[in-house]
Amino acid sequence: MAERVEILISGYGGQGVVRIGQILGQAAVNQGLYTTMLISHGTETRGGYVRSQVVISDGFIASPVVERPDFFLAFSREAHDKFKGLCGAQSVILHNPETFVADAAVPARYLPLPAEALAQDELGSPVYANVILLGALSGQLPLVSEASLLRGLEERLDARFHEANRRAFSLGRNFRI
Repeated sequence: MAERVEILISGYGGQGVVRIGQILGQAAVNQGLYTTMLISHGTETRGGYVRSQVVISDGFIASPVVERPDFFLAFSREAHDKFKGLCGAQSVILHNPETFVADAAVPARYLPLPAEALAQDELGSPVYANVILLGALSGQLPLVSEASLLRGLEERLDARFHEANRRAFSLGRNFRI
C-alpha cells in the first residue's frame, strides 16, 4: 500500500500559505513522488482566509482532499480554530506560540515555534516566518528529503531571496522544539 502524507497549511493572505504548498508540491515532483494541491481563499487579496491542502504519496492519489492532516501549519489562531477538528492523534500542528497556545482538547502533538520573532531577529523581517515553519516541518516529514525541499524552494522563489530563504529554512530545521 502506498504511503500518503496529508499537509494542511492555513492562515491569512500574504503569509505565504499558497507558496509553501507550491514548494512542497515541487519538492515531491522533483523526487518522483505523486502530489496534489487544493487551494481555497476568501475574496480579499491580502489579509483574508487562505488554505492549501497538499497530499504527497509514493503511489496514485485517489483524492486530493486533506481529511486527517498528518501535519498542520497553522499560521494564525483563526486558521487553527477553523481546522483543529480535522486533527487526530497522528497530527502534528506547527504554530507560533505567540499567536495561540495548544488546545488540550485536540489530540494532536503541538510543536510551538516563534517563527515570526525568529525571522525578525535573525533575518530582519517576519516575512520569512513561513519558510522557517517549512524548515521545521522538513525535520518531521516522511517521503520528501531536505535536499528536494531546498531545490523546490529555489525553483519557486525569486533568486534575489534564495540566500535569506535558505537561512530561514535552516533556522526552522535546526530549531529545537
